[in-house]
Amino acid sequence: MRYAIVIEKAPNNYSGYILDVLGCVATGETPEEVKQLLQEAIVMHLEGEEIPPATTFVDYIEFEPEAS
Repeated sequence: MRYAIVIEKAPNNYSGYILDVLGCVATGETPEEVKQLLQEAIVMHLEGEEIPPATTFVDYIEFEPEAS
């Protein structure tokens, strides 16, 4: 199964979560550490539970601010 994750910069670290797995979160010093911790967390989080389907799609939009 492949899940979309979000990793955000906080003032002193990074935090991340798995969009399709409610409550599965992690924090770390680097984005790479957060990704690894999320990988470990999902195993524990879903142990003995029904595996939810991955339903989130990730894409980007372009935004060009107007010149002042």
